[in-house]
Amino acid sequence: MHVNADDFFKAAELDKPRNTKDSKLPGLNTLGISLARIDYAPLGENPPHTHPRATEILTVLEGTLYVGFVTSNPNNTLFAKILHKGDVFVFPEGLIHFQFNPVHDKPAVALAALSSQNPGVITIANAVFGSKPPISDDILAKAFQVEKGTIDWLQAQFWESNHY
Repeated sequence: MHVNADDFFKAAELDKPRNTKDSKLPGLNTLGISLARIDYAPLGENPPHTHPRATEILTVLEGTLYVGFVTSNPNNTLFAKILHKGDVFVFPEGLIHFQFNPVHDKPAVALAALSSQNPGVITIANAVFGSKPPISDDILAKAFQVEKGTIDWLQAQFWESNHY
């Protein structure tokens, strides 16, 4: 009964670059959707990740992005595309997906909308190689069919910030 237009508005300044970690719009809370501006440095990426509770639609505002998602077992089919300004791509709920700016001298900007106010995010490399406590290197070496030394090296990386 005490609602006005300001309850549905946020001066988000989405036309301005910002720290990607702080780009969410909390003003959308309780409406069942999320929105984020993502700024990609030249050759920058949003590494393979998944949103367990949301479908994502990505719109390129500036630049070029190589994007894709992988279907589930048993086919594990990659659907990928090069996107340019104005292009839109949908990542289905729960599927592993990524975005990469393939241009070495120009940034890119995208707007991501998600079908949940709490989409969740699981960055694959962080989850697999940065878990606490770590997953046994015996298990990961067998799963990835590599030497245990390779797994040990991967687990030693600073995974908390590998996508900023």
